[in-house]
Amino acid sequence: MVKTTEIVHFPAPPAPYYLECGYTVYAPGDEHPNRRNMGKFDLIMMKSGTLFIGEEDKNWALTAGQSLLLLPNRYHYSVQPCEEETHFYWIHFHSICAWAESSAEQQMVHVPQPDEHYQTFLTSPYSIQLPKMWDMPYPERAYQLMEKLLQSPGTRQSSAFWTQQQAFEELLRMMDLRQLEQYTSPIVAVAEKTEAFIKNNYKAELTSKDMSEALHYHYNYITRCMKQVYGMTPNDYLQHYRLEQAKLLLLKTEWPIAEIAKYVGFKSTPYFSNRFTIKNGCSPLQFRKQYSVEANK
Repeated sequence: MVKTTEIVHFPAPPAPYYLECGYTVYAPGDEHPNRRNMGKFDLIMMKSGTLFIGEEDKNWALTAGQSLLLLPNRYHYSVQPCEEETHFYWIHFHSICAWAESSAEQQMVHVPQPDEHYQTFLTSPYSIQLPKMWDMPYPERAYQLMEKLLQSPGTRQSSAFWTQQQAFEELLRMMDLRQLEQYTSPIVAVAEKTEAFIKNNYKAELTSKDMSEALHYHYNYITRCMKQVYGMTPNDYLQHYRLEQAKLLLLKTEWPIAEIAKYVGFKSTPYFSNRFTIKNGCSPLQFRKQYSVEANK
């Protein structure tokens, strides 16, 4: 089995979205057209035969069950004509987020920072990791989803839109390396477990000992994993999450500031207000007032 050596990272939400797809058959002697800067991602999934294709200084001989993700700002070209009848599916999609490419060894280098992503999209990011080229683990399921996409244009647009996006998102989920245990690094696994533990226990007084005992790792190793994956120590992430929950309560309730501070895990209201102000550029009370009815009169 060919394992991916390169990964394309997509911060989400918003997730990449579907544009169009097709099924191509090349006779012996046919070849893929040369294209530059298409402005959209082109995912090729091989059904049979061999497709000789390149991108910039790399080239591949794709065979049945393999996929290749061509990037929107690169030069794609035919390496040589097909030697046998060759069948493949293709799908074009787009992403409005800043995607990045890395080697598989640098799996988490391009994970977006929560604060930066939140400022634009009002939610913390998840990094979808698609392989550049690999042997698909479930090719038959991928073909079924492609057939579903190919049939959707024959239905009403109101139905086709949701069918297309749903099938495409299922395809993305299948391709996302973070959904496959054999591709997820131990560092990523520890960081994700730590994140989940923090989110489930942020209201309590969490210590380094609590995290080590719950996760069964030394706290220094947990810290190293969190910094590599999320760019934060566990305590930094805990404070970040507490402050995000506090913002929701300031918007959704009329609770006093002190009650919100205590609810999200802060012992001291002045300390909570100080941390909130540093992070958001305004005090909790000012944050609430700017969204109140009176502020908009």
